[in-house]
Amino acid sequence: MLRRCIANVASLAALVLAGATMSASAQEQVLRIGMTASDIPLTTGQADQGGEGQRFMTNTLYDQLVMWDLSSASKPSALAPGLALSWSADAADRKRWTFKLRPGVKFHDGSTFDAAAAVWNFEKLLNDKSPQFDAKQAGQGRTRIPSIASYRAVDPTTLEIVTKEPDAFLPFQLAWIAMSSPAHWEKMDKNWVNYAKTPSGTGPWKLVSWTPRERAELVPNPDYWDKARVPKLSKLILVPLPEASARVAALRSGQVDWIEAPPPDTVASLRGAGFQIVTNAYPHNWVWHLSMLEGSPFRDLKVRQALNLAVDREGMNTFLGGLSIPAKGFMPPGHEWFGKPNELSFDPAAARRLLAEAGYTSAKPLVIKVVVPSSGSGMMQPIAMNEFLQQNLRDVGVRVEIEVMEWNALVAAWRAGVKDPTNRSAIAMNYSYFIQDPFTAFVRHVQSDLVAPRGTNWGYYAVKDMDALLVTARTSFDPAAQRSALQRIHEKFVNERLFLMVTHDVNARAMSPRVKGFVQAQNWFQNFSPITMSR
Repeated sequence: MLRRCIANVASLAALVLAGATMSASAQEQVLRIGMTASDIPLTTGQADQGGEGQRFMTNTLYDQLVMWDLSSASKPSALAPGLALSWSADAADRKRWTFKLRPGVKFHDGSTFDAAAAVWNFEKLLNDKSPQFDAKQAGQGRTRIPSIASYRAVDPTTLEIVTKEPDAFLPFQLAWIAMSSPAHWEKMDKNWVNYAKTPSGTGPWKLVSWTPRERAELVPNPDYWDKARVPKLSKLILVPLPEASARVAALRSGQVDWIEAPPPDTVASLRGAGFQIVTNAYPHNWVWHLSMLEGSPFRDLKVRQALNLAVDREGMNTFLGGLSIPAKGFMPPGHEWFGKPNELSFDPAAARRLLAEAGYTSAKPLVIKVVVPSSGSGMMQPIAMNEFLQQNLRDVGVRVEIEVMEWNALVAAWRAGVKDPTNRSAIAMNYSYFIQDPFTAFVRHVQSDLVAPRGTNWGYYAVKDMDALLVTARTSFDPAAQRSALQRIHEKFVNERLFLMVTHDVNARAMSPRVKGFVQAQNWFQNFSPITMSR
């Protein structure tokens, strides 16, 4: 706790010391954002710090072959052409994909993006024998594309990717993979540490300076290939402020113009003081991921049912000031993949009965050690929310031991899997999941062969029936057949209570009334290019 306080004081002090410069934002088109992250995300391409790192660093400096359309607040985001103009799987061989690339795209350093550059970027993640292999980026990106078997440049504007098995989800997976400049890496002595200081992507923003744990400054890329997305601001400044109270203080004092995840108990006063509170539904869930290792109590369905019966989801929503959507499943209610699962309900008496049937009593209580983050991307208010759950579970005789970890450390433990010592003997992990596409929503959590280091099946869930359902969905190139398969998968997630399903965020942000033109997409990622600052 003391270390976090010192870090927050240091961050706020840095803001104050920079006040003379930053006060110029009153006259210039400068937007200063207080992030929940404790540090500046990796700048080399595949950012760390979860979805927030991708939102603020990867998707500003870099592009992907396939991207998200972030232009609408009124409908879910869909995939859109990025550095690839089109893509298709061969009808005769569904494992073979062809991507036609956008011609004339330049990296920030002036070099050309082409199919050879795309191949080079896959090598940096997937081939640990390649000179450009980067373990840090591979740690963030490799598990996003587990189905890729090979790739080659057919010609400068044609890329071929072959998957291990037919995989209709490949375009969604590629929306995570950033394209860094091979030429700039060569210029930086073939050294990723050097590259990180002055990175080069093809994105709408360029990084001009950054100081660890203090700030990063981005400016527009006037030569960006999509002229509609050339930023209107003159500068975007990112400030790590992991403590919610520090973010609010920075916003109120004018040190930043925008904060992520304002605490619910401050929203009314912030709104009353003239700040904008922006929310929208998006594909997010807030869960406990459960260990399914031999000896884990969660291998017993009755225990999983009991935990889910013990959670007062409506009470949690009230606790959060209405800034959530109580979970009715793993996916948000009304989602096209929701199907018709059994209802999630709040029934403490039934929870106690099931625990007793599973062999847990007041004399022999169920004890759960859960690792939770202090803050982080999509995590809402993790400490307070987990204490709420702790009380819910105490009410049915379950003892919960909460172990708090810094966000990036928790992400590393999640990638390492429950067997790894970094999880500190926990049997549950609190995590917020990006559930925007079939792979991130379902496959990566439960496919039996996607345990560490190949994937992020953290709890080592392995059930043949689930694997078969995943194959059906992944190999269904017909949208209706795929949707039906995904509904059956979601029903299995919920009916078997594979996670402790709690809530969905509404992506609350608080910002100065000077911030204009922001359209909050139903997405973890956002488009900062249309934003302006009024006088």
